[in-house]
Amino acid sequence: MANYNVSGLQTLSELAALNKKSWFVYIILCKDKTLYTGITNNIEKRLSDHTKGNGAKYTKSRGPFTLIYTEKCSDRVIASQREFQIKKMTRAQKLTLSNQQ
Repeated sequence: MANYNVSGLQTLSELAALNKKSWFVYIILCKDKTLYTGITNNIEKRLSDHTKGNGAKYTKSRGPFTLIYTEKCSDRVIASQREFQIKKMTRAQKLTLSNQQ
């Protein structure tokens, strides 16, 4: 299959870019003042899941939530690596990170 544009058809690289979703690392502040860090490719849906009690086990009884930080990543692997880095941070470092937005 040719990888070029003929008569308005999309190239393979253009199709790949359309199908590639961005991933995000996020931090939410729970009602008990704890912080939860996670990753997702759909922030709105993930927050809705947390609010409905369908998110992580940790957040089931800790709503309502406030989204305090998001960071866009190029793919899931990078998002997971960044999540790991953030989870090793102290609470103060996470709050500082959220204030830099």
